[in-house]
Amino acid sequence: MKTRVAVIYGGRTGEHEVSLRSAESILAALDRQRYEVEPIFITKDGRWEPRAIRPEPGGNPGIDVVFPVLHGTFGEDGTVQGLLELADLPYVGAGVLASAVSMDKEVMKRLMRERGLPVADYVAVRRGRFDPRELCGKLPFPVFVKPANLGSSVGISKAKNCEELAAALELAAQFDRKILIERGIKGREFECSVLGNDDPVAAVPCEILPSREFYDYEDKYLLNQAETVLPAHLSPKQTAEVQRLAVECYRAVDCEGMARVDFLMEEATGRFFINEINTIPGFTSISMYPKMWEASGLAYPKLIDRLIELAVERHRQKQSTRYSR
Repeated sequence: MKTRVAVIYGGRTGEHEVSLRSAESILAALDRQRYEVEPIFITKDGRWEPRAIRPEPGGNPGIDVVFPVLHGTFGEDGTVQGLLELADLPYVGAGVLASAVSMDKEVMKRLMRERGLPVADYVAVRRGRFDPRELCGKLPFPVFVKPANLGSSVGISKAKNCEELAAALELAAQFDRKILIERGIKGREFECSVLGNDDPVAAVPCEILPSREFYDYEDKYLLNQAETVLPAHLSPKQTAEVQRLAVECYRAVDCEGMARVDFLMEEATGRFFINEINTIPGFTSISMYPKMWEASGLAYPKLIDRLIELAVERHRQKQSTRYSR
């Protein structure tokens, strides 16, 4: 009997289009000899539209496992994960806590500091409760200004002076109530994929070479000019350090299933700083999460199989938990 997989994608998020591209790749990679697939599309205004593929005669009419491919708000932040927990359905990726914590960049950084893991200095402010003039000079320029709860570099700006800082804060406030101002780190950008539940492992890392001043949304998804180096040109010691930090970051937020951890290496010191963790990383044809695993010996279709296995394993372990006296 085939495993029936519901792939949920789209959603009410600034990363809606990225989700469509990721879902397209996943749907194409799912082995129809092993799985019955039910695509479920969420529109930008939040309507759920099952796009069911008619089951074959004798097929399984229920859902065995859910594969959320919802980047950003209302998908990567613990909301959909909570719904799936209530429905008692196995699902791919991080649980409610890890999803919510990882989505909130400020809370994530607090947890990193508590674990003694390196993050750049930052200031967090709330929409409508700050004066740009008072924030100017809190950190040395340049700084990066980000919505706390969004991905794919949506709403992110680099500010080199007080005037640019005010404009960056105004932009970021359009996308979130909480805004981060981070010390800009001059150096190189790296990413590292992590996979697993109780015993996570890291893939070989890659380096990102942006075509613009920083790796923004246009550079990631529209211009097709950014370059990647895989495996990254790092010494064995540096590679091991990136992998160690990636796994420690993964464990610090109590992640399961999968995540991609992004790093900055400071040019002046050679130190690695954890930039963020993405619990539903991109799965498009150019996305680095699957590419890093492919470079580590795990092909895209096998990666999909392993993620589904991890989801089922975690759900099976939860079945032994008592929820009443």
